[in-house]
Amino acid sequence: MGKQSIDLNNKAILVTGSPGFIGANLVIRLLKDMSGGTIVSLDNMNDYYDPQLKEYRLSLVEKAAQSSTVKHVFVKGSIGDKALVNDLFEKYHFDIVVNLAAQAGVRYSIDHPDVYIESNVIGFYNILEACRHFPVEHLVYASSSSVYGGNKKVPFSTDDKVDNPVSLYAATKKSDELLAHAYSKLYNIPSTGLRFFTVYGPAGRPDMFYFSATNKLAKGEKIQIFNYGDMKRDFTYIDDIVEGIVRVMQGAPEKATGEDGLPVPPYAVYNIGGGQPENLLDYISTLQEELVRANVLPADYDFEGHRELVGMQAGDVPVTYADSEALERDYGFRPQIDIREGLRAFAEWYAEYYR
Repeated sequence: MGKQSIDLNNKAILVTGSPGFIGANLVIRLLKDMSGGTIVSLDNMNDYYDPQLKEYRLSLVEKAAQSSTVKHVFVKGSIGDKALVNDLFEKYHFDIVVNLAAQAGVRYSIDHPDVYIESNVIGFYNILEACRHFPVEHLVYASSSSVYGGNKKVPFSTDDKVDNPVSLYAATKKSDELLAHAYSKLYNIPSTGLRFFTVYGPAGRPDMFYFSATNKLAKGEKIQIFNYGDMKRDFTYIDDIVEGIVRVMQGAPEKATGEDGLPVPPYAVYNIGGGQPENLLDYISTLQEELVRANVLPADYDFEGHRELVGMQAGDVPVTYADSEALERDYGFRPQIDIREGLRAFAEWYAEYYR
């Protein structure tokens, strides 16, 4: 399917889930790149993790907005609030919507299923309904590598069957892709889903392994390494994720009519992943080395004494590995930043933020 080219300048753009980790970084990048227009950030600032981190990211967004010719508006609210979503679409008539708001985390979904249905299913449905009634040029939304579940074939390709989710979180993300396909078909809404693979970086989510492990190591506690370290993850640095999103925003699936005279759904899904699966133990060693370099840990730190190898956790998978060829083919982009460079940036940020 061809791409409809979109110039982001002077557009009205909604980014839900900003000041979340990916959302904040995306908005900061857009504020720098665009020559004019309006960006609305929408987030409910919930306390799934330390809200101070979201406040900190919001302050970075607002700082970037001060030196930008783009207008930035932050709205505190939930995509689960249908009236609020409709009001925003009616007021701003968004050209592009990037839906990154979601209840994240596999493990949390086991104990708190309600939040996932509210945010990831009902919230996304509210966004789709608004795009139906106030047509947009492009809806870009976050899916997740977790939709691949226990698939044995690697690397994971968007052509693979993804009908066997192993967590509620994964099931909600797959539901979003199905809902988006139905709305693309019924109402000709150009939509692109992005399956993110283990995103990390400065001011990231504290529930993510690299961040929670750093917190523990800094306190002298042991870190648990699941599946006895026999795990591989396609770690993707935040700047690579943002570069991918910005490129995708500028190329919407083209609208076309089928032989039956009905719309061919302008719908696409891509992986965005490092494409270089890293062994968890190598990743942890690199993290520890960079934490020593940034003076978060002392030079004589006993790494072995602070590791505990444990079994697999419910809802987790041993390997995630992205086939990102389609993204490279259609948007000329493939993630570039290796774990040494990425973890160094995280360690330096951590040292500064917590000192």
